[in-house]
Amino acid sequence: MRRLSYTIPPEWGGGPLQDYLRLQGYSHRMRVKLKHRPGSICRNGEPVRMVDLLRPGDSIEIRLEDDRQTTGPGRPGLDAPIFYEDEDLILYHKPPFMAVHPSRDHQEDTLANVFCRHLLEQGQEQAVFRPVYRLDRDTEGLCLIAKNALAAAKLAGRVEKEYVAILCGEDLPDEGRIDAPIAQLEPHRMQRGVRPDGQPAVTHYRIVQRGGGYAKAVIRLETGRTHQIRVHFSHLGYPLAGDSMYGGDCSRLDRQALCCRWIRFLHPTQEAYMEFCINMQNEWDNLLHIE
Repeated sequence: MRRLSYTIPPEWGGGPLQDYLRLQGYSHRMRVKLKHRPGSICRNGEPVRMVDLLRPGDSIEIRLEDDRQTTGPGRPGLDAPIFYEDEDLILYHKPPFMAVHPSRDHQEDTLANVFCRHLLEQGQEQAVFRPVYRLDRDTEGLCLIAKNALAAAKLAGRVEKEYVAILCGEDLPDEGRIDAPIAQLEPHRMQRGVRPDGQPAVTHYRIVQRGGGYAKAVIRLETGRTHQIRVHFSHLGYPLAGDSMYGGDCSRLDRQALCCRWIRFLHPTQEAYMEFCINMQNEWDNLLHIE
């Protein structure tokens, strides 16, 4: 359970509790749940209704109770390093070859299982697994999980991310913008490709190193389509090293050379910007002999 408190500021222009909660990022669904859970909201220590008017100086206390998680702790020894954790968030360095969500073929080896095991080891009740964004199974890097519905709602679509990738080929321009729509290809359910009837997709990149027939790119996305980075660079003729699905050279890597290395976001309750970064330089540079 997450407990949150607010003091109505002097500049509050008046209005019911439901309007104030909406401004604080509580979705309609969350407000309905709070309304129907006795004792979830108090004003100055007393129960309060959503339609009750608030006044400057009022103290609002909220108890966020989460639904039960159905994912289990997974197989023994499953792990992902925790980069940061507080009452609202947990940030993992997701390793490659680990799916984020369980699926038909991955029931006990996902980041959701790691999250469940961590809560159990901390003596906490199991909570819904809410990744703020998703990474492909073979992509590693920073993966942010919201611990409650409010954090998830306030972070959705608001996390800046930067990726680093190793591309096959050295002669791309120093920087560029790829604007090419992406569609799901048939009959391959997972595979995507550039197609005129696809969804809009825009990728920005900057080349930071070249050598050995490869180039290292720092990448930011305007959109978040499935496999966007992999599809866009394959479309240009520079697939990611190790990416067998999209034509990359797999002679030195057994998975795509892609890492979510940097994120920045406004914390959902602390109202301060947070920034995290991991360094992939040595591993890939030595492997691919980039000078």
